[in-house]
Amino acid sequence: MVFSGLTFLLLFLPLLLLLYFINGNVRWRNGVLVVFSLIFYAWGEPVMVLLLICSTAIHYLLAFLIEKAARPMPKKLLLALGVTVSIGLLFWFKYAGFLLGDVLGIAFTPPSLPIGISFYTFQILTYTIDVYRKRVRVQKNPFRLLLYVSCFPQLIAGPIVQYADVEDALASRKTSMTDFGLGMRRFFVGLAKKVLLANICGQALEQTLAGGSYSFLGAWLSALLYTLQLYFDFSAYSDMAIGLGRVLGFRYKENFRYPYLSCSASEFWRRWHISLGSFFRDYVYIPLGGSRKGRLRTVLNLLIVWSLTGLWHGAAWNFLVWGLYWFALLLIDKQFQKVWDRFPAIVLWLGTFVLSMIGWVLFYHTDLSAGFTHIGAMLGIGVNGWIDASTLSVLRQYALYLPIPVLCCLPVVPFVKRLMKNHPRLGRILRPVTATCAVLLAVCSLLFLIGQSYNPFIYFRF
Repeated sequence: MVFSGLTFLLLFLPLLLLLYFINGNVRWRNGVLVVFSLIFYAWGEPVMVLLLICSTAIHYLLAFLIEKAARPMPKKLLLALGVTVSIGLLFWFKYAGFLLGDVLGIAFTPPSLPIGISFYTFQILTYTIDVYRKRVRVQKNPFRLLLYVSCFPQLIAGPIVQYADVEDALASRKTSMTDFGLGMRRFFVGLAKKVLLANICGQALEQTLAGGSYSFLGAWLSALLYTLQLYFDFSAYSDMAIGLGRVLGFRYKENFRYPYLSCSASEFWRRWHISLGSFFRDYVYIPLGGSRKGRLRTVLNLLIVWSLTGLWHGAAWNFLVWGLYWFALLLIDKQFQKVWDRFPAIVLWLGTFVLSMIGWVLFYHTDLSAGFTHIGAMLGIGVNGWIDASTLSVLRQYALYLPIPVLCCLPVVPFVKRLMKNHPRLGRILRPVTATCAVLLAVCSLLFLIGQSYNPFIYFRF
């Protein structure tokens, strides 16, 4: 089940909200949320929901034993067991086929990949590791831990929620009418980003690539369209998850902060998929030693983190190369920081944006040679002329539309919020206008959904 599906919007969500708010008791609400979350997951994975429940049960027991253990060594062994079980399951379902088939050349049929396993594996690990670190208390109620792992807003495609961030909300939370209104508004903005921006960019991308070969302009246009599609697709899901979380009484952290405004590779990754970056920083980079053990060790730690970041997105060579590409950019960024400071901001922004587009080309093409061919065409190598029929058709069809997603990459909403805050009279006028716009976006999104056949979430496959 997906947030942008009519089944979710017209059946699942209204029924959930009705039952959730019919009783203000947190135990009732937790029970409703656990049941609906498991139904949400089982809708697409009727068998694999058992894997999620079993993983939760294992970590519930191990965390309990870690807290009870009196000596450091048993604690470490129990933690190692929990990490091994979760990473082992993730490896079996996601990476066994890649290692045995692509790397070792052994004939092997990989198992079906459970939806969202990369996300909920990381989430359950934050709980057990933080219990070991004594950062959080052990959760004695197994249903609260199951709710943390299975909670449907962030279950399938994030953001990755660390247990410490929702520990108190699992036991006690309240939702005001303001929270409900702001949460639903955030949800519908995310829905509009998905349906009216990401999906249409995806349709235009398919038409651009229909010719089968790249012209110079076609190579750049397809890279731009995928750059926009990926951002709006994933940030839309995060917006909807954050909005639904607020409706239900949870405050999830931001996952995207207008990454295409970045003026360096480092800034880009402070703005893009923040929850993933935080996980690798807190649970991989810093435990490895971070930047505290000399320059060579820092480089090695970064190499490990970015190799894992690439492979986390998918078991294919292009994802590993994509991770190493960003590793190289970040090293160069740090090495020449004083040089970059002499350049105008517009030059740094344009360079960062172009480099991110090239990275997304590697990300898009699971066939690595196809990715290099695409990048070559962007550089004028092996191109099929300056423009081809497919590209020309897309430019004619979407000429008036393309500026809209580009504009939406800018912080328009924060600007309006600041305007309303600094000018109260204007705020009283704009407040009902923004509420009306949210309703119109919801209606337009539903109308578009009825007529659209293209509606995947890209990050579901990760």
